[in-house]
Amino acid sequence: MSSETKETDWLEVTVWRGSVEGGEYRPYQVPALDNQTVLDVVSWIQQNIDPTLTYRFACRVGMCGSCAMTVNGEPRWTCRTHVKKVQKDNKLKVAPLSNLPVIKDLVADMDPFFEKWVAAEGRHHPSATRHDPIHKMNPDTKQRQLADEAIECINCAVCYSACDTIAANPDYLGPAALQRAWTLVNDVKNESAKSILEAVSGVGGCHSCHSHGSCTRYCPVELNPMKSVAGLKKASVMGLWGRGK
Repeated sequence: MSSETKETDWLEVTVWRGSVEGGEYRPYQVPALDNQTVLDVVSWIQQNIDPTLTYRFACRVGMCGSCAMTVNGEPRWTCRTHVKKVQKDNKLKVAPLSNLPVIKDLVADMDPFFEKWVAAEGRHHPSATRHDPIHKMNPDTKQRQLADEAIECINCAVCYSACDTIAANPDYLGPAALQRAWTLVNDVKNESAKSILEAVSGVGGCHSCHSHGSCTRYCPVELNPMKSVAGLKKASVMGLWGRGK
């Protein structure tokens, strides 16, 4: 460091290295720059100090969600998180997403997240074949509007990491999987709403949600998973889903 460089021009960054079974936080000094994102900081460490630092990123513009990490204790997209908005006394603490196993350093294992999508029947159940006429949807119906409210999820797992219920109950399906299930329940092109409701109303399903709201608070695209889970609770208790009502 140059003797002319002021201490305030440097960030004190602590980064998780290793895995959950054997790891530690390590300190780094990173230049503090204007319009700097947390992903810029992580990349600078990897490019200038330690090339073995492992992390994920792709688009860098908030489209893919792959750069999600825990920053000063909160899950965030690091590509869209400006350092000046989250640093505390010129310090940052960067860790992998919570509630998921750690593969290495800042890379979380996403398998449990997507396995719960499968368990929640979060896949389209076709009601027609490619040989049938394309179903015409009315965008003004209640079902379509409910489906559209949650359809923009990009699977970044920020809500999953923020979820207090998952932290206490690893079997809980989680807000993203349940939100996907709610989208499909309201999709008139999806044939099997009943099988979805059965899948999400069992052990670890929608009724395990405590409605703390962390999922909605931290969603980077401002979706409302808590509202979707509430919809599933009501529909599963009713025991049926009346389309068009």
